[in-house]
Amino acid sequence: MNKLAFVFPGQGAQAVGMGKDFYDHYEVAKKLFKEADEALGYSIKDMCFEGPAEDLQLTANTQPAILTMSVIAAAVLKENGVEPDIAGGHSLGEYAALVAAGVLSFGDAVALVHKRGQYMQEAVPVGEGGMAAIIGLDDEVISDACEKASKEAGAVQPVNFNCPGQTVIAGTTAGVEAAAKALKDAGAKRAVVLPVSAPFHSTLMKPAAEKLAAELEHVDIQDAKIPVVSNYTGKLESKADEIKANLVAQADHPVHWVDCVKTMQSFGADVFVEAGPGRTLAGFNRRIDRSIKSLNVGDLASLQKTLDTLKEVR
Repeated sequence: MNKLAFVFPGQGAQAVGMGKDFYDHYEVAKKLFKEADEALGYSIKDMCFEGPAEDLQLTANTQPAILTMSVIAAAVLKENGVEPDIAGGHSLGEYAALVAAGVLSFGDAVALVHKRGQYMQEAVPVGEGGMAAIIGLDDEVISDACEKASKEAGAVQPVNFNCPGQTVIAGTTAGVEAAAKALKDAGAKRAVVLPVSAPFHSTLMKPAAEKLAAELEHVDIQDAKIPVVSNYTGKLESKADEIKANLVAQADHPVHWVDCVKTMQSFGADVFVEAGPGRTLAGFNRRIDRSIKSLNVGDLASLQKTLDTLKEVR
């Protein structure tokens, strides 16, 4: 029997209209959108369905929106008899993985990531920090260029080790621009500035990590019912205390996604279902190991395709 991993996307996967398909056809989707709206005190459902895109892109909205959509996708899979043996999520997606593993209640997770988004935005005002994806260079070259740019222009560092040939850097706007230019000169195929409003997972997020630590003291965190991989360590975690500590560290430390995927494979997972909007993680999987069977569930069509494929491969 193949082991099944559920993986959950991070920021950047959002799109106006996401979740409507499920809302129209599944009671559990209606229930979860209602719960999210009540936890937030405003309608994330309306923002997901109608936008505007500018509001959905604000990190304090993006985070609960993607989390809600991702948890709904996992709930719909469960209603169709599909449950994970192991879970992981990229950055924000780690919170959806923890909901799937019974560590956090959905209501607590939604409220928490809304605050996480606010804290991250407060740590670095809009326009003063950014991120860029560097395509086609080794991590060592990227690290060296960031170190040099940090001394000359402003703080910048590698923060998302997504897959071979794609690493994301983050820091001050000037630092990111200087490093991106140097990396293009060093032979990067592309240096793509990302549409985000803060330098996530960089040391500039330390104030956000401190506020998040205080917030987590008031949240009920349980031991995991299934193993979850930590972005911070790249290893399996299941105990409530280590999960809490890793969530705090995750805010201002890099995401080791390649390690996370390899850990899930070592556990025995060879089929990965990306639950939530987009297919970003499936793309990373192709670059990490082409033998991974990657499926996704973001709407009714992809759900049906995934259910049909799982019947064949499991």
